[in-house]
Amino acid sequence: MANTEREQITAVRKNGDGDLTSFQTSTGRILDYNQALNEIEAGSIAGVNVFKAKDGSKRIRGDADGDPTNNLDQLPLF
Repeated sequence: MANTEREQITAVRKNGDGDLTSFQTSTGRILDYNQALNEIEAGSIAGVNVFKAKDGSKRIRGDADGDPTNNLDQLPLF
């Protein structure tokens, strides 16, 4: 599937510590963190990837493209 055909993350929700907790996609769906992890790993969402943190947990991050304005932390809140 081409990136233009896959959903993208367009907005985020954060907890009181500033950690990302849920995501809104380009089709308006709201995904909690675990749902988003599963869909990203399945290749359903473009522009993001999953990596393993030092503590062994899986984390979501935007693909490195040199444009800081589309980093997940910079996306609008919903």
